Amino acid sequence: MDATESAPAPDTDATTDPVVVSGIQPSGRLHLGNYFGALRQHITLHRQHDAYYFIVNYHAMTTVQDAEQLREHTFNVALDYLALGFDPDEAALFVQSDVPEVTELMWIFFNLLPTSTLEKGVSYKEKVDAGLTPNAGLFNYPVLQAADILAYGGSLVPVGADQKQNLEIARDLARRFNHRFCPDDDPLLPVPEPHILDDVAVIPGTDGRKMSKSYDNTIGIFDEGDTLEGKVMNIVTDSTPLAEPKDPESCNVFALITLFADEETQQEIADKYRAGGYGYGHAKQELHELIEDHFADARARRKDLEQRPDYVRDVLRAGADAARAQAKPILEQVRDRVGLIRTR
Repeated sequence: MDATESAPAPDTDATTDPVVVSGIQPSGRLHLGNYFGALRQHITLHRQHDAYYFIVNYHAMTTVQDAEQLREHTFNVALDYLALGFDPDEAALFVQSDVPEVTELMWIFFNLLPTSTLEKGVSYKEKVDAGLTPNAGLFNYPVLQAADILAYGGSLVPVGADQKQNLEIARDLARRFNHRFCPDDDPLLPVPEPHILDDVAVIPGTDGRKMSKSYDNTIGIFDEGDTLEGKVMNIVTDSTPLAEPKDPESCNVFALITLFADEETQQEIADKYRAGGYGYGHAKQELHELIEDHFADARARRKDLEQRPDYVRDVLRAGADAARAQAKPILEQVRDRVGLIRTR
């Protein structure tokens, strides 16, 4: 039986102390969708388990092909993590490309996975269906993501709904590797489990569609002043007159308010919507103030960190050292089991 068609082995038992791994793309300034969809949970989880968080600059190259932009975006993501409360003494924060073991593991995985699996990739199919020509990096994206997870022995992966398919590929590759190269009683790679992120509805952008850099409809986590106010005031709403009652449940502004306001404040604002005499401009002003207040402390920390770039780079170097110390012995065992000999 061919290795790529071999029957998967049973899942390995979950470890009592999971290794958490996750990453985020530096494809532009991070926005509220990134924060509520992933970053907030990353900040919480990094204090609870052995954890490795990385800025996936290799992944970003599928769309960002300007060297200066990629460098700038990568550094900005590091600033954002630290400003939002990531403690580098609690977990590793590093840049994906600083751990070359990952790309070597990716090549080994390429030889275990049928191309038909990648042809079913959601991101890849969306580009094809839109009449675009995806590059090979996007086609192979899930295999690099699997290597990102398994190079560190990742067993718990924070994911949202849009990443579940890729995690299944990582689980499949772990099983395939263990079945093909490991004795039944000595599997090497854990089969990673998803940690489903908070059940946050799709974060609406300023145009009502899903907030995404691709749509240019984002509100940045650290937008402030006229930039923040301008984006909030430009959120698309319907044309219901000021005096008329409004439905908060169908309003993009209110959907964003619910992310920041406590239940009592949400109810007060919803009552104003339904009573009439409360315009969308009023709601936008309340949202603006909520965003300003929520990120005030983080914004101040970020401005301080911007003045200490050497500290940020030191954090990333230390994180990469910790990540390589974790990945190297795993890759050495992978090399041994697949038959890659060492001559030096």
